Amino acid sequence: MPLLDYFLKRPPLQHDDMFHFERLYSSILGREKPIELDYELSAPKWMFLCYLCETKNVVLHGSANPSILEFEPRQSNDVNEFGNRRAVYAASDGIWPMYFAIVNRERISLLLNSCFGIRQENGAATDYYYYFSVDQDALLHDPWRNGTIYILPRDTFEQQEPLQRQGMRLDSTQWASPIAVKPLAKLVVTPDDFPFKQQMNGHDPQLIAERSRRNPEGFPWRDRLD
Repeated sequence: MPLLDYFLKRPPLQHDDMFHFERLYSSILGREKPIELDYELSAPKWMFLCYLCETKNVVLHGSANPSILEFEPRQSNDVNEFGNRRAVYAASDGIWPMYFAIVNRERISLLLNSCFGIRQENGAATDYYYYFSVDQDALLHDPWRNGTIYILPRDTFEQQEPLQRQGMRLDSTQWASPIAVKPLAKLVVTPDDFPFKQQMNGHDPQLIAERSRRNPEGFPWRDRLD
């Protein structure tokens, strides 16, 4: 099965909202401490966050903790070498961090997710694709929570190198900083702010763990998953 058959494509941004996005972004500049954004725009929050990632020198981090003043590097656990080191991790995308913010990790044993961009043939734009999954059992019992998206300065972050899959170049949206980072601002998000909540996949954690050990490059390991 072709790779992209597994993935969700990001809907287009609405250009009518750019002026309001700029005004909201300007409210966080020049402050000594991070502020909580008062979001009253009609556009969904994910559009504002995607706009920031595409036009500003920022990356985003999603968390259940609403009170983080500084992010310290932590050892991650990932099958990919880039994502398996001590660092502060963030994304240059507005939807992916929402997954980490709104999934209740106390009910989930294995997070399964991905985000990447594929540049169109004319080079004019990039299409973004996603994969989101949680434990099958947890999915039946509303495993969501409110969370917070932190807007971080991109200066100390490095981007993961592009990946090659099935003859395609996949531009990663994952970034890592080896040093601590203080956020510029934060935005509260709810499960209903996540645009792909209704398309969330469910997986068997033990089966996925076994398949990933046998074939680390086989994400999302669904070829024979019922």
